[in-house]
Amino acid sequence: MFFLQIVILALVQGITEFLPISSSAHLVLVPVVSGWPDQGLVIDVAVHVGTLFAVLLYFRRDVAAAITGFMRLFAGGTEREARLALQIALASIPAFAAGLALHELAPTLFRAEGANLVFAVQVIAWANLGFGLLLWLADRYGPTRRDVDGLGYGGALAIGLAQALALIPGTSRSGVTMTAGRALGMTREAAARFSMLMAIPIILGAGALAGKDVIDAGDVTLGVDALLACGLAFLSALAAIALLMRWLRHAGFTPFVIYRAILGLALLAWLYA
Repeated sequence: MFFLQIVILALVQGITEFLPISSSAHLVLVPVVSGWPDQGLVIDVAVHVGTLFAVLLYFRRDVAAAITGFMRLFAGGTEREARLALQIALASIPAFAAGLALHELAPTLFRAEGANLVFAVQVIAWANLGFGLLLWLADRYGPTRRDVDGLGYGGALAIGLAQALALIPGTSRSGVTMTAGRALGMTREAAARFSMLMAIPIILGAGALAGKDVIDAGDVTLGVDALLACGLAFLSALAAIALLMRWLRHAGFTPFVIYRAILGLALLAWLYA
């Protein structure tokens, strides 16, 4: 790998991981547009570790509360921290189950190369358009009366079921969970906050699976490339989270919906032209 490829991949992963625009779609499209070879599992793990550190740092108080609540669950605790821990756990179950079931199939099915290129890009294009429209509808017509405390366990599980759809490139894990949160009446900021807290166990799980693949492949070297990718992904993800949370205090998701519509239509035009 060369320096520019590492920088682009790390910035793409960091910026798009927590914005509702699908990081997986952008990572699939980078080699399509650039012609670069696959970056390999070590870099994949490195950029995900970087984004994990970013969300842990930004939401450190919520993370500490969830960990405390998780400990108290074993003692029969029912206070706010324990409820938050159980909500995150419930929301993670569907995605964990789907991820384990499709772990071997999904990377091959949606890889944008060779004979699979047209299919993968079609999926990304239509998913951006369809799920972008759902995000706009939920944000436009969903009430804004709930915060995370008012979500409940059923609501957390419903958002978790939506999160499982993010295995489809172009859906956007953050986008579909924020859509579900807004549809359930959460405020924009609360929906984004819960979506990012849900990302922590998912990134940990995905990183563990990818790490196992790295070990199985016999490639466990942590070189300068991986450290650089991790650091850049961390910094860009931290900036993206801060900007998104600040934006949602005063505005909605419409700019992201517009971006998704433009991307989806551009990909369809490229395919069919």
